[in-house]
Amino acid sequence: MKHFASLVTAVLFSVTVFAQSSGYQLGDKVSDFTLKGSNNQTVSLSDFADSKTVVLVFTNTTCPYAKLYENRLVTLASTYNSRGAQFIFINPGVSSGDGSETLAEMAAKNYSFPYLADEGQKISAQFGATKTPEVFVLHNINGNFVLKYKGAIDDNPQVESGVKDNYLKKVLDDVLANKTVTTLDRRATGCLIKRY
Repeated sequence: MKHFASLVTAVLFSVTVFAQSSGYQLGDKVSDFTLKGSNNQTVSLSDFADSKTVVLVFTNTTCPYAKLYENRLVTLASTYNSRGAQFIFINPGVSSGDGSETLAEMAAKNYSFPYLADEGQKISAQFGATKTPEVFVLHNINGNFVLKYKGAIDDNPQVESGVKDNYLKKVLDDVLANKTVTTLDRRATGCLIKRY
């Protein structure tokens, strides 16, 4: 009987963890949130209500995959900004110890878009982000942000010149043209987000 109770507890814990990690699903309306930026000012999702779409990128500068994708993402942010796409980087492990970034190190990146600290990991858990980097594309529909894509940036994290399928670029093109998104979610390749 003791083993049965342990098994039931383990199954319930696994289901709870899975439910918590699944986060928003495609088509879900995303709730507003507010995080502290690398410049110590707070930034809310609602601050970008005039943007056609918002691209949230859960990332950091300690993950080798995030480093490989950094220039690609900065280039995409620059390219799509004039078309109404707002990029926001979110660090799910800031000040969590074990070699994590500090707000000062984040500020040193000096991106042209917000780089936010998810202290306590509430937002990354809310979205179901599991890796860095992992993207979430939100389309602004009548003032509500709706999740249109989540997952990988492209099909070649290691060699940019070897990319054959640029998932994020295709999704942005579709969303900004008000077309149906035809790119299915792709599992992100990156470093696991350590929960603390």
